[in-house]
Amino acid sequence: MEAHDARGAHAASPHAVAEKAEARWAWIVGAVIAFLLVMMAYMSLHWISMPATRTETIDPTTLHLAGEFVERNLGTAREADGKLTLRVVANQYSFTPQCILVPADTPVLIRATSADVVHGFSVTGTNVNTMLVPGYVSSFEARFHKTGDFLMPCHEYCGTGHAAMWAHVKVVPQAEFDQALSRAAAGRASCVER
Repeated sequence: MEAHDARGAHAASPHAVAEKAEARWAWIVGAVIAFLLVMMAYMSLHWISMPATRTETIDPTTLHLAGEFVERNLGTAREADGKLTLRVVANQYSFTPQCILVPADTPVLIRATSADVVHGFSVTGTNVNTMLVPGYVSSFEARFHKTGDFLMPCHEYCGTGHAAMWAHVKVVPQAEFDQALSRAAAGRASCVER
């Protein structure tokens, strides 16, 4: 016998209503999954065909012999255009330079790389935090607002001496930094030379 509602029309059974709702939600979920798969495929093909524009590579086996990461170029320097650049190299189990001098409230371009394994560094009390991968140059701009001494530990496990791998960052007023830079050998400021 057919079910009739109060108005005399045919009413669908609860089982049929539930089945119809489940089918609708299955189509919606399937469409979302299909959309996500198409987007993943599109982005994968896009990234393969368009290499990263800001990826800078370097040969980690020869970076200490020539180029911008030789030891005499490490530390903070004023470039020809007047901007400040800090260059750092990470090795198992130290950073070079070990003590870094930067001015307060001044933009500093930080360029760093690793000579051997993956390292990372973060400057405590700041938002400076990056990975150093052999063969690649990490480059970013930072501004240190507070003066003082800050630790810069390696935050990526790099071997048995990892716990002892850290450096110091000394943030000083601009005038004090300018004096240290004028006294520094080869125009590279370091708190070791002070």
